[in-house]
Amino acid sequence: METRNGGPQRSDAQRNRERILEVALVELARSADAPMSLIAKKAGVGQGTLYRNFPNREALVLEAYHHEVRQLTDSAAELLKTREPDEALRTWMDRLARFIMAKTGLADALRQAASAAGGQELSGYSLVRESIEVLLDANRESGTIRPDITVDDFLLAIAGIWQIDIRGDWHTKTTRLLDLVMDGLRAGAPGRH
Repeated sequence: METRNGGPQRSDAQRNRERILEVALVELARSADAPMSLIAKKAGVGQGTLYRNFPNREALVLEAYHHEVRQLTDSAAELLKTREPDEALRTWMDRLARFIMAKTGLADALRQAASAAGGQELSGYSLVRESIEVLLDANRESGTIRPDITVDDFLLAIAGIWQIDIRGDWHTKTTRLLDLVMDGLRAGAPGRH
């Protein structure tokens, strides 16, 4: 990470920035109008530090969203380094569900920030699709899922997540749904007997 003047950011400054982003995701998902002062306080930083990193609410909201997209998409390759492909895929699916639930909670704040930023691109959709493809490729190669599964098939199969109410017991419901999807992906896999 670099500072605004182009030089590298100190490690303590980077940790502060990460904490601010993590707290912002939680607080903005609770309320699109969460005060910047509350976010700074819960992140354990002063308001000066918050505003040095994020000059306004829109900058914070947009960066928190993009930070979450990067964490989600970067985790696909990391999981494949430490787990079997089907375990990596299933773990990543849980992370995707948490991301979707957070994005749902952030929807109002994202709409406000995107509007104030002149309609800046928010989706991160292509990065998510690429991560799914990496995970599916690894599973096809290992024979742990059906060989004909496409990214579009996967996205259609998990589409039910968007129907789950985030105010209820979304974790239990998404876990059940994703277990069912994973069972479906494994059905007919060449490596299964």
